[in-house]
Amino acid sequence: MAEFTGLHAIVTGGASGIGLATATLLADRGCAVATLDLQTDVDEPLLGIRCDVTDDGSVRAAVAQAAATLGGLDIVINNAGIGAQGTVEDNDDAEWARVFDVNVQGIVRVTRAALPHLRESGHAAIVNTCSVAATAGLPQRALYSATKGAVLSLTLAMAADHLADGIRVNCVNPGTADTPWIGRLLDKAPDPAAERAALNARQPIGRLVRADEIAAAIAYLASPLASATTGTSLAVDGGMQGLRPRK
Repeated sequence: MAEFTGLHAIVTGGASGIGLATATLLADRGCAVATLDLQTDVDEPLLGIRCDVTDDGSVRAAVAQAAATLGGLDIVINNAGIGAQGTVEDNDDAEWARVFDVNVQGIVRVTRAALPHLRESGHAAIVNTCSVAATAGLPQRALYSATKGAVLSLTLAMAADHLADGIRVNCVNPGTADTPWIGRLLDKAPDPAAERAALNARQPIGRLVRADEIAAAIAYLASPLASATTGTSLAVDGGMQGLRPRK
């Protein structure tokens, strides 16, 4: 029997990239999975539900639909997020508010709606998608890094708050991942090949992290086999945070 058999999960931002890889892996391991995303086009056995994480009404409706259709809710993967470039000078107040609304308050809204269901589960787990940007200073990422620093702190606070509920809360810290967002950044670069080479080089393994590698880490943290793991951030960054190899 697969480790997730009989469990039910929602994955925000689950229609593409890291979210889709995670939803697919969980389903392959026996989990019933709904993807909550602005896009609903996902392949069976995934259930696609439209959800705007910046709208509390949309979130509550989507979570309720997922729980009702799946037959419960045991796992929440808070993966929806958007990127931002620039120093503190380069984004106005509206952009700061917009990115925080998705990356931080989106987690709050989804978790808040899911908590009544998670409290009924015997295997409840929340995994937030954070970033190496929360723990390492990256150039031209001030706004994005600030949101991910908040996600890291929020993960720890949530883990402490919900111990008595039997809900584990952890996060993954990916390095630069080969996702559609990075692809769009590369497409806009003056020299996409040179920019990709630079991103590859700043990770000690010499390449971008794959979505399936991040999905595997998320699945570990969500699994009942990790029942003693909570309040943890798991780096999936090719050694970017901790290693200083000699050239």
